[in-house]
Amino acid sequence: MIPVTKPFLPPVEEYEAFVKDIWTRHWLTNNGPLVNELEIRVKNYLQTPHFLFVNNGTIALQMAIRALRLEGEVITTPFSFIATTSSLMWERCTPVFVDIDPDTFNIDPEKIRAAITPKTTGILATHVFGNPCDIEAITEIAKEYNLKVIYDAAHSFGVKYKGQSLFNFGDISTTSFHATKLFHTIEGGGVFTVNAELLKEMAYVRNFGFDGPENFATVGINGKNSEFHAAMGLANLKYIEDILNRRKDTYEYYLEHLQDKNIKFQKIEKNTTYNYSYFPAIFESEEILKKVENYCMMNLIVPRRYFHPSLNTIRILSGNKCPISEDIASRVLCLPMYHVLSKEETNFILRIILRALNY
Repeated sequence: MIPVTKPFLPPVEEYEAFVKDIWTRHWLTNNGPLVNELEIRVKNYLQTPHFLFVNNGTIALQMAIRALRLEGEVITTPFSFIATTSSLMWERCTPVFVDIDPDTFNIDPEKIRAAITPKTTGILATHVFGNPCDIEAITEIAKEYNLKVIYDAAHSFGVKYKGQSLFNFGDISTTSFHATKLFHTIEGGGVFTVNAELLKEMAYVRNFGFDGPENFATVGINGKNSEFHAAMGLANLKYIEDILNRRKDTYEYYLEHLQDKNIKFQKIEKNTTYNYSYFPAIFESEEILKKVENYCMMNLIVPRRYFHPSLNTIRILSGNKCPISEDIASRVLCLPMYHVLSKEETNFILRIILRALNY
């Protein structure tokens, strides 16, 4: 079977070396030395000023919402993973969906402006598949209306915009280090900010709100991660450049062979150094997509309909109409993309897709 993704795993002996040190120290969690080392090395690699390692990307979003004191309405995108929206609801905010740009698949800034009301306190935008949002336009709107900005950058590890890490934009950026991501810690996530005071607030939030053994600075949660997860991150970080290069090769190979096949591809923003985290293909219709998907499944290829359905159509969320998001969500299929995907496997995937399209 060829899955849509497969976690990168370092040589087992390299991970075991970290684990043996954990056994020696008997320090398993609670801000251990490997967690601290991972935070330093990630900051150095990405050239980001402030970073906290947390236990998953959803908690990262909730910590960001709490640290920024968001309430009332928060404008967000319907074309994202459900955690983007559910994190707002957990924090008692009301998500307000606005539609997306048909080419970048990111939230449309002009539609943000039209959705602002006196109850609006923030914008939660997703860099979809690691493709940068229109950062300048969102920043301008946020300043004009005194809104806070969180970027859900779950797919954005290694992406640069205008020479800077994509995590350096917005009041807070969050990410996921789940096993499905190109850089992972098995389970994990992170919060990034250029604001030292926000970092301090989120550090309290991550550790139950503790400010000393018997004092509490704020209402917190258990957002900590373990030494074992940090060990996987440290082992994987050594290979990140090779991971990014291999994904670029696969992405470009797909693109080369699917051009002129009536398939639309995501437009990557200018001034971007991309990480090729996903390969979304937009077919002419949902009917054609389902035919391709069925052909793939019959041949033990498992693509994925990221992100389907459009979040505004889900019964538990029930947002306003977002026709572009609904359309893209009905026609998008992400093809298999991972480090050990061979050229032979990629050619097999392409043959099955082309066979389905020509049948």
